[in-house]
Amino acid sequence: MPSRGAWPKLQFALGWWDRIEETLVGLLGLIALLIGLLQVIGRYIDPARAISYAEEVIVYLIIWAIMIVSSQLVRRDGHVRPDLVLRLLPPRYLRIAEIFNCLVAIVFCAALVWYGWQIVDTSWMIDETSSTDLQFPMWLYYLALPVGSALMLLRYVLRLVRFTLYFDPETMTVGQMVRDEMPSGLSPPLTDR
Repeated sequence: MPSRGAWPKLQFALGWWDRIEETLVGLLGLIALLIGLLQVIGRYIDPARAISYAEEVIVYLIIWAIMIVSSQLVRRDGHVRPDLVLRLLPPRYLRIAEIFNCLVAIVFCAALVWYGWQIVDTSWMIDETSSTDLQFPMWLYYLALPVGSALMLLRYVLRLVRFTLYFDPETMTVGQMVRDEMPSGLSPPLTDR
């Protein structure tokens, strides 16, 4: 079994990864909000100069943000899962269930990366663009699927390593958050002891 000190050595890199994802998602959301605000104001002040493709750009930005934030959901146990059933399992069986979940999720995410890349490649080859005045290259929009899936895949691999090699039944049960899985800058919730 690897030493307990090996996992904390990755925390610095993981912290940066988290900050980059969180910042990028925040910026994408902010830009989408500003474009939407400009569009609404433009419709009332000068409808002739309103941005005709604003809704399209907002959709692209939000889809990218959703695909990036899906990696954070893996980190924080935020994806849909049967918590009620998992809470009833003893730690040994919980560990087996989590390892199985990670393996299934890794296969699923790998399939999404592969399939998403096929879509991006096809769009690139036929030079597909949006049908609006923007003529946005659609391969950039489609690229959100393989990128977001690859980020989730990496998070599930890290989760698999954690549950396989570093499982601690005291801190890794359902409802517990490992300190490095907490959102940046937040402390773990207080518990009654």
